[in-house]
Amino acid sequence: MPVLAFVLLCGCNNHDEVENPVGSVAYTFALSGDFVQGEDREFGTRASLVADDKNMTDVWVIDYMNGQLVQQVHQGDNTADDFGSPSLNLAYGTHHIYFIVSRGQGASLDTNNHLITFSKPLDNFYKDLQLNVIVTSNGHQEVTLDRISTKLKLSFTDAVAMNASTINITPHTWYYGWDYVNGIPADAHTDETVEITIPDSFLGSNSASASIYGFSGSDVWTTDVAVDCRTAEDVVIGSAVISNAPFKANRITEYSGPLFGSSGAMSLSLSTVWDDSYEGVW
Repeated sequence: MPVLAFVLLCGCNNHDEVENPVGSVAYTFALSGDFVQGEDREFGTRASLVADDKNMTDVWVIDYMNGQLVQQVHQGDNTADDFGSPSLNLAYGTHHIYFIVSRGQGASLDTNNHLITFSKPLDNFYKDLQLNVIVTSNGHQEVTLDRISTKLKLSFTDAVAMNASTINITPHTWYYGWDYVNGIPADAHTDETVEITIPDSFLGSNSASASIYGFSGSDVWTTDVAVDCRTAEDVVIGSAVISNAPFKANRITEYSGPLFGSSGAMSLSLSTVWDDSYEGVW
């Protein structure tokens, strides 16, 4: 899968409002969820946000009052000491504050349409927090975010062909973004192929797999998925079609079966790594 340039949206701790507005309380938020706060393996001294042994790379905090954008903060440097503990000055009154934690690539934030989208979605977490700020507010708030990602994992039960070059995964519908005000997946792509380059070290392997992430709400939805394997000359040497694959937030949908040199059936299981399991066949 090609590496896509990441777009820095707001700069680290970039406030759109004045630093110390009159009638406000300085807040620091401690973020938690299905990721953990842990020591960074490289630096050894700094707290980091980690999910599935992967470091989160970005935090967005978007503050609304009376349906109007007030300010936004983006933490895009996960080596910073305050990463995962963003601070804002909050004016007295009722706020809707939207938190997004991600390690996706190619991010774009559109506050006019309250959307965040990614060219390559990966793991994402979200929270809509309503907070009433008064003069006696203590300025410290823990925020527990929920995973809004779903994951399709394909495990291949036959050996990877020696002339295989790419795995191509084409969901009929796949969500690349999130409407952070309405709390629903957005930016649906139709029949868009994700091409994954097969490393030479995987050729001949009997335990290869390929995965893609997308966005999902908590309700189950289904889509068809086409999978094929191609040579460097773009010749198809194996394929499978998965009908009505089910997806939901915080769950891995895993299909397994032969692919290389065949048009084989793939069986379905849903991983318990993130959420309760569901089993079925197609």
